[in-house]
Amino acid sequence: MNKPLRRISLFCGLLVLALLIRTNWLQYVQAEELSTRKENRRVQIAQYATERGNIIVAGEPITGSAVTNGSDYKYKRTYKDGQLWAPVTGYASQAFGSTQLESLEDGILTGNDDRLFFDRTIGMFTGEKKAGGNVVTTLNPAAQKAAFDALGPNKGAVAAIDPRTGAILALVSTPSYDPSRFAGNSKDDEKAWVELKDSEDKNLVNRALRETYPPGSTFKVVTAAAALEHGVVKEIDDPTDTPEPYFLPGTRTVMENHAKGCEKASLNDALKVSCNSVFANLGDKVTRDKMVETAEKFGFNNDKIDIPVRAFASIYDKKMAKDGNALSSIGQFNTAATPLQMAMVTAAIANDGKLMKPYMVDQLTAPNLDVIEKHSPQEMSRPLSAANAQKVQQMMVNVVENGTGGKAKIKDVKVGGKTGTAQHGEGNKKRPYAWFISYAENPDGTSPVAVAVVIEDSEAEREDISGGGLAAPVAKAVMQAVLKGQQ
Repeated sequence: MNKPLRRISLFCGLLVLALLIRTNWLQYVQAEELSTRKENRRVQIAQYATERGNIIVAGEPITGSAVTNGSDYKYKRTYKDGQLWAPVTGYASQAFGSTQLESLEDGILTGNDDRLFFDRTIGMFTGEKKAGGNVVTTLNPAAQKAAFDALGPNKGAVAAIDPRTGAILALVSTPSYDPSRFAGNSKDDEKAWVELKDSEDKNLVNRALRETYPPGSTFKVVTAAAALEHGVVKEIDDPTDTPEPYFLPGTRTVMENHAKGCEKASLNDALKVSCNSVFANLGDKVTRDKMVETAEKFGFNNDKIDIPVRAFASIYDKKMAKDGNALSSIGQFNTAATPLQMAMVTAAIANDGKLMKPYMVDQLTAPNLDVIEKHSPQEMSRPLSAANAQKVQQMMVNVVENGTGGKAKIKDVKVGGKTGTAQHGEGNKKRPYAWFISYAENPDGTSPVAVAVVIEDSEAEREDISGGGLAAPVAKAVMQAVLKGQQ
């Protein structure tokens, strides 16, 4: 072979080698990256080529699939009572992706999860069409509907938890949206999506998990727990050393009370009428660092609370000065909480000091309903002792029976609660947030439930906005729905 032919042969060999290397690089190194790229339309077509599995509530599917007309995506997602369940399901859209359970459990719902490999393999031999698995939730449909109906036209959110297990029973955010409106990829879907995305009402935001608010006086139960746990208060009916007027530490700023009889009031009486001065004073005596310690045991400052949807971190400031700590101890200043967080606080108190990790998915099942994964309740922390938790329970019952939480009373049922009206905005000029946290169980101990309600905006006049007036009736409706379900 002459020299030019050898060079050509060598060059062709190098080209073949380069082609082999590139092909193997694409197939084995970049395969996953390419298959998950948004620009890879074939992946999306395959994703919607079969019917998705369903999200299940109380044995019934709240999702479905329908044939898409005029599209290379064969199926699109449908939703039953979409506005009611959107804060739980999120959405799965051919054009706009997916969120929440639809996104987090996409592998199960599409049938692509590795744990469904055996089902897919058997289907190849039996000729059965590929099918998705199911996501079985912990939700209580009666509680969910009660919360949604009670919130009505108000902007707000509700989270309800079974204190014994951490199972989420209701998760509502209003105003909501219907995911069916933009589940496809038509111009109508795009129009509906743009309207929701640009809405000032933030319909697409799950307020129960993804909005934080100053918790106002509902946070006083955390301060009460800290005061008891750290020995600042021994007995809840003993007088405190709170003066009137009370000045914020290191300042000449008076802590304003909206209630009477707060001077030297006991912890029990102070919670009943919601004395700001008493809890600001107690927070200062507990000290910032120990307040942080107690708040974090309840779940504050934790940005990894997954249910499995990740909730925003609720905040108790670690670096504020003494006056800031006093204000934070009544749920103002930099303190911020999600409704889920305040439901967790209430659940821990109701469960004698044991906080169970909140969760919303009970189990994952294969298309043939075999259980792939089953959730086991897990203890998250012990924010306070059983003895001190029972003292806080006693005080919360007093709030409902004799104090500001009277609209949450349920006949023949022990209900504990705490109201909150949180100021916000520059100079506290914006409409306040109305809060209520509560717990209840049937007289025989069945169906315990812990609830947190926040109403961000309502049609009520500013002077009529209060946790006891607006939020307590919502919590009552949810508690009654859960209690009645097991009577």
